[in-house]
Amino acid sequence: MTPLSTIAQAASEQMSTVGRRTAVVAASSGLVVSMIGAAAPASAAPVDNENNKLNSVDLSAVTAQARQALEAAPAVTVAADAAFTIEAAPVTVTPAPEPEPEPEPEPVVERAESTSRTQERQSVEQAEAPAQEEAAVSVPASAYGSTIVSIAARYVGVPYVYGGTTPDGFDCSGFTSYVYAQVGINLPRTSGAQGSVGTKVPRSQAQPGDLIWTPGHIAIYAGDNMQIDAPRPGKTIQFRQIWQSNPTFIRVA
Repeated sequence: MTPLSTIAQAASEQMSTVGRRTAVVAASSGLVVSMIGAAAPASAAPVDNENNKLNSVDLSAVTAQARQALEAAPAVTVAADAAFTIEAAPVTVTPAPEPEPEPEPEPVVERAESTSRTQERQSVEQAEAPAQEEAAVSVPASAYGSTIVSIAARYVGVPYVYGGTTPDGFDCSGFTSYVYAQVGINLPRTSGAQGSVGTKVPRSQAQPGDLIWTPGHIAIYAGDNMQIDAPRPGKTIQFRQIWQSNPTFIRVA
């Protein structure tokens, strides 16, 4: 039980003749309690037809009890110099990382129109060529009259292409097999297999059109210590001096 419980009980006793709405006023303290629909059923409040006003309630008993309850309530006092503090939790702010800079575009290297990748590769490989290899030379006079050498000379300048077997590009054995096929002679595809065909002849008896074989390479003899072949990547079909130290000469035709 509290002081307000006593007030509520007294107010309930006085509200038996009141409709839906009753105002309880504690005049000494200015306390107003509104109670709506507490006791009576949901119906219209009785109205004075003459004065058109709500019925009033004698609140003298309630006023006395309210005053008594307020006087008994403990007083709360605060010193004039009272101070208060608010505990603030530390806040750490971490800034968002700055975006990484976009990579700068790679510089564009302009090349002369006359320079191709093949030419660049050729220049590098020529610088690394073995000392025993000689530059391309003209067709030797001793090669004239050889059908094989004449056909082979048509493809001077065709680039070396690994696995190539056509005028778009030859490797060493692709070139020899293509040339010999023009005269109706079918050679095996690889240089190793071509080294096993025909008849081996001494160097002194070699004739233009014979094969020149060394492990891993095959060429066509052009006479006068010359040969025509597809040398290696970066090179082209060309006539050049025989640079092999101990080649095998093979006659197929």
